[in-house]
Amino acid sequence: MMRQPKVGAAQSSPTLPTPAQGVRWTTPIVETPGIVVLGSWIWRLVRLLVLLPFRFPVMVASTTLVAACWWYLGGEGLAALAGVLATVSLVWWRTWPDSYRYCVTWRLLAWWRHLVVYRRHWQPVLVIAGLAESYQERRYLPRIRSVACNARADYVRVSLVAGTAPTDFEHRVVELAHGFAAPSCRVTVNGPRDITLEFPRHDTLAEPLDTLPVPENPDLSALPVGKREDGTPWKLRLHGTHVLIVGVTGAGKGSVLWSAIRAMLPALEEGTAQVWGIDPKRMELAYGRELFARYADDGESAVNLLEHAVASMQERAERYAGRQRSHTPTKTDPFVLVVLDEVAFLTAYHPDRDVRRRAENAIATLTSQGRSVGFCVLAALQDPRKEVMNLRNLFPDKIALRLDEASQVDMVLGEGARERGAEAHLIDTTLPGVAYVRLETSPSPVRVRAAFVSDDDITAMANGYSADSPSAEEVG
Repeated sequence: MMRQPKVGAAQSSPTLPTPAQGVRWTTPIVETPGIVVLGSWIWRLVRLLVLLPFRFPVMVASTTLVAACWWYLGGEGLAALAGVLATVSLVWWRTWPDSYRYCVTWRLLAWWRHLVVYRRHWQPVLVIAGLAESYQERRYLPRIRSVACNARADYVRVSLVAGTAPTDFEHRVVELAHGFAAPSCRVTVNGPRDITLEFPRHDTLAEPLDTLPVPENPDLSALPVGKREDGTPWKLRLHGTHVLIVGVTGAGKGSVLWSAIRAMLPALEEGTAQVWGIDPKRMELAYGRELFARYADDGESAVNLLEHAVASMQERAERYAGRQRSHTPTKTDPFVLVVLDEVAFLTAYHPDRDVRRRAENAIATLTSQGRSVGFCVLAALQDPRKEVMNLRNLFPDKIALRLDEASQVDMVLGEGARERGAEAHLIDTTLPGVAYVRLETSPSPVRVRAAFVSDDDITAMANGYSADSPSAEEVG
């Protein structure tokens, strides 16, 4: 007779892992023989001694010279050597200061900042910024290859870990800048797994820029309007593109507009370029009205001016069809710059719906067809939202001055601009004219500052050159 199990009795059965439970594999621990550890230390020491003269030739040569002098000549010889070196250094510094800074000053500064700033804080900054990679419970860090300095910035050359990309660093430039106490950070790609991080030591754009001199032979594709963060001139391209300037009130939009017009003055005098102005506020451009070949300051006349520009552009394109593909400024076919201050008045704020529609159609036609035949639209705007200005993508080059919100940075400069270091929403109110520029040819934003053009400068420009400015009635 089979016995029935008692009710409530525990059923004994082997415990089996459920499908949700994974099998944990652990790396076995193997005792490393002492002779292997000792051999590894000896190999590292020998490699260090062999490579030291190649990695640090100046330090090794200096140490060898000092040791030899002390060994053969004693303390007196060492003092004489120090005196000779001090004299040579002084003469070198006074006679060839640029060479001395390049060969001595900047190299010593780079060595010091390599040890004290970058190597010391490299691991914690990269780990917190999320740039350290982990694999099989081991952490891998990008390696510092070298550090170089000049009068403005430090340049840290970095070898990337296999499997990472330069865009990983481009998306962490804000964290890197704060981690190494720099005003900003810029990433330059040198080659596969090789990048350079540029850390300015101070803000080179903190001081206002005085009015720039008028160039003798202006290049319409590279007009000097200010200074870049690296100290080089900021040259604005107008011929062959369209430019959108966005910034809140007081951000410095007028500095960009007037600096560009000022740089064009010789071309205006020659007749190879014209500036057509639209100023709904009647404040910014009206001050130098004599400089404009055509001018409008209300909705109807502004739309007439834009439609006249479209008609002139299409007439020129019809003449060029099948004969030439690019425009060269001449007196017959001058380069035409259409300056729109506060373009939102025409596209969003004007009470007449028909005026808004006509203005949008004219601006869209100019920006989509005008640059190949010598027409450029330079538009200024305060609010970059789509419902205010839905033609942003028709402007290849964009300038973001101080903005109200972080989200507006990507609206103006394109997706990912803020991750690449464009902090236009954090520009201080005491820095008018400071902006981030994103060009059609480069996705990386560049920090710049436009020169300030005062009212007296504009008056002098208008008195020195006066364009034939028809009235608003003549524009139509």
